[in-house]
Amino acid sequence: MASVTSLTASVHQRLADALSAALPEAGTADPLLRRSDRADFQANGILALAKKAKANPRELATRVVERITSGSAGDVIEDVEVSGPGFLNITVADRAITENLAARAADAERLGVPFAERPGTTVIDYAQPNVAKEMHVGHLRSAVIGDAIVQILEFTGETVVRRHHIGDWGTQFGMLIQYLDEHPHELDHKGSDGAAASGEEAMSNLDRLYKAARRLFDSDEEFKTRARRRVVDLQAGEPKTLAIWQKFVDESKIYFFSVFEKLDMEVRDPDIVGESGYNDMLEETCRLLEESGVAVHSEGALCVFFDDIKGPDGNPVPLIVRKSDGGYGYAATDLSAIRDRVGNLKASALLYVIDARQSLHMRMVFETARRAGWLTDDVKAFHLPFGTVLGKDGKPFKTREGETIRLVDLLDEAIERATVVVREKDTQGRLSDEEIAERGTQVGIGAVKYADLSTSANRDYKFDLDQMVSLNGDTSVYLQYAYARIQSILRKSGEARPAAHPELALAPAERELGLHVDRFAETVAEVAGEYAPHKLAAYLYQLASLYTTFYAECPVLKADTPAQVENRLFLCDITARTLHRGMALLGIRTPERL
Repeated sequence: MASVTSLTASVHQRLADALSAALPEAGTADPLLRRSDRADFQANGILALAKKAKANPRELATRVVERITSGSAGDVIEDVEVSGPGFLNITVADRAITENLAARAADAERLGVPFAERPGTTVIDYAQPNVAKEMHVGHLRSAVIGDAIVQILEFTGETVVRRHHIGDWGTQFGMLIQYLDEHPHELDHKGSDGAAASGEEAMSNLDRLYKAARRLFDSDEEFKTRARRRVVDLQAGEPKTLAIWQKFVDESKIYFFSVFEKLDMEVRDPDIVGESGYNDMLEETCRLLEESGVAVHSEGALCVFFDDIKGPDGNPVPLIVRKSDGGYGYAATDLSAIRDRVGNLKASALLYVIDARQSLHMRMVFETARRAGWLTDDVKAFHLPFGTVLGKDGKPFKTREGETIRLVDLLDEAIERATVVVREKDTQGRLSDEEIAERGTQVGIGAVKYADLSTSANRDYKFDLDQMVSLNGDTSVYLQYAYARIQSILRKSGEARPAAHPELALAPAERELGLHVDRFAETVAEVAGEYAPHKLAAYLYQLASLYTTFYAECPVLKADTPAQVENRLFLCDITARTLHRGMALLGIRTPERL
């Protein structure tokens, strides 16, 4: 189905046409339209145009109003008045609101949201845990933000290639591989019921093995020597060493998949391309940088220098591509990944959802890639930095013992708290224990995701489960209950069905709700263009809030006439569908009953 022109766009076009007619010498003029508390919209562009044309702004505004009222704009614009020195306050016709919403409702899949005009290929790097290490609270934001952006970009028609750049290479693997080689049955385990180990059991065993290997490494010089020799074997591709390393990777993936499944995220094995995936490119990357003069030798290391990046002592801070001992730094891997993503995956955009503390590193990597010609004007590279998850005390979120909190423990507690809320809300006992557990999971995981996504990515936020699972305020639970309330109304509607009635006048709360629903398409476009899921969360919270006002002020099933019942059921239905689609783009479920 064709996309639906938003009311904002329709009003904008009619004002622009009227401006051009009233002041032909201005050519195509921008009316500078925005939402207003005094009317549905306000146009401020006349002031600048009048100044440029040396005309009286109020007189020009009056001529524009005459053009609008005498032309065909009345199908959308019901009233327009001149305010102040030359502003225009515009009220949209009730019929136009209802007809636009009806057109959106007819598009069951997309609600009239258009595809991007020029979609490309975005490679997004997000959710990057480390092999043989448990995921902790610090892994939450990259996963949640990245997954939401994937959903949003794909919805707009962008081709999205997911990349999970896991930490699966480095000197610590020499220690782990050597220990497992000497204790070969450490990972030959079954789960507690004798079946294959679960993800959490697999990681528990890996964690135990890592600690045992570390103790031996720190206390036994001969083992330390053997472990370091293993690093050389690993980098050289010695078959037995690689086979043991692969076992660590496979065991870790079992765990990763279990955590991502709990987060209600799809992570596919082909999309996991860790540091090791670029090993074969590292030497060539260094050679190309050196031959092009982008990188130079400094104190035995291969480095890239920048005029505007200096340390506290005033000396340049380089990007080290290859260390003085011949080992490759993270930069070599990141630059090789750019070469692969642009050259082989044909990316038109590279997006990195990575901790804000890596901002300088990413800036240096991008600049190096541009100097080398691997990033051209046709490819944009963007680092979406995210802040820290804080505890209620405003400090980095840790256990009472000062340890980093395991992500799975955090999610389990959120589900537990949410299940209590769902059970308490089910005062009439309509939900079975199984349904309560299912809803508790959906509400708990949704609460964690929404708390993250409703905050601008580059800001820190406090992890407060009491607030997250609250029915009041800017929480996913508030949005989920708004959706469930609508579904309850629709179930109770009997023979009455949602149907648009453009001939009906709308109450103020109906108008506000309808105008906001109509903004969904432009909100999605803005969010996709700015990689800003927090703006979608804000839109959805306002939608739920406006629905709450509508519900309080406008009886639905007891409206005055059958036509009004149908029209208000229609408003309920299109609101619910918009909530459902918007929450899905954020990776959050909307249960039919709560």
